[in-house]
Amino acid sequence: MSTERLEPERAERAALDAYSQVVTGVAARVLPSVAALAVRGPRGAGAGSAVTFTDDGFLLTSAHVVDGATGGLATFGDGAEARFDVVGTDSLSDLALLRVRATSAPPAELGDADPLRIGQLVVAVGNPMGLAGSVTAGVVSGLGRSLPARDGRVVRLIEDVIQTDAALNPGNSGGALADAAGRVVGINTAVAGYGLGLAVPINSTTRQIIGDLVNTGRVRRAWLGVAGVPVPLPPPVAERTGQQRGLRVVEVVPESPAGVAGIYLGDVIISAGGRPVANGQSLQRLMLGPAIGSRLPMTLLRRGAFVDVIAVPAELTR
Repeated sequence: MSTERLEPERAERAALDAYSQVVTGVAARVLPSVAALAVRGPRGAGAGSAVTFTDDGFLLTSAHVVDGATGGLATFGDGAEARFDVVGTDSLSDLALLRVRATSAPPAELGDADPLRIGQLVVAVGNPMGLAGSVTAGVVSGLGRSLPARDGRVVRLIEDVIQTDAALNPGNSGGALADAAGRVVGINTAVAGYGLGLAVPINSTTRQIIGDLVNTGRVRRAWLGVAGVPVPLPPPVAERTGQQRGLRVVEVVPESPAGVAGIYLGDVIISAGGRPVANGQSLQRLMLGPAIGSRLPMTLLRRGAFVDVIAVPAELTR
């Protein structure tokens, strides 16, 4: 066999070896922290996965996995079993917090999904179809996806959802999506179709939600009382602000915080709290507990002129 032919084969083997080393390394690091869940609730028996992330037995899973349940049984990779209690759920982010009564499972490291790039390697760890400790690998195939979530009559979008082609099946929900360093960057939440998996990202917003669940067992959200649609900004405004889109107001709830602040139909919201507003999700990101009762400076575009207002978001009641 010629040297010219051997070199590509060696390079291919080296690449495959490197890929295998990354996946096996992530599996070794994350698998011990992932539990299989057996849940019994009002709708009958169910199953899913959960990720241990603290030394004192807190686990993350998907809210829909434990919907209506108060507890269940967690089985870890070493075969150890422990009863768990549901500490709190947040349907609008599809995240839930569990606590096991005794565990020796090591906590996984929570990472940050914001630096993820399309094409980046990710590894999904969970318990699909009752097959405990399953590992699949793939790439980030999309970022910035939105996933509708409902809590009673309230419907919101879970923003910045990660799309991956790592194989996900029933039972994977609540499991870990990890980067090449073994950091958990997402909680697998749904199977949207063949070859398509979604995960709720671990980022500053979800960390706030997790913190609320740990501290109080619930997530407080703020309410502004405004709805809008994204629109392109006029070129002079885009050049001045450095952003291409704003949020045109199409509805203001009477006597809402937005109405009291003097926001009107047709206004284009440019920024809120010093952050650019390009769509409804940009505002949703700000509407967590710390915003309740706090002054929220907002810049609007009204008939070609910039207008500054101060809104004070109220607590969202369901």
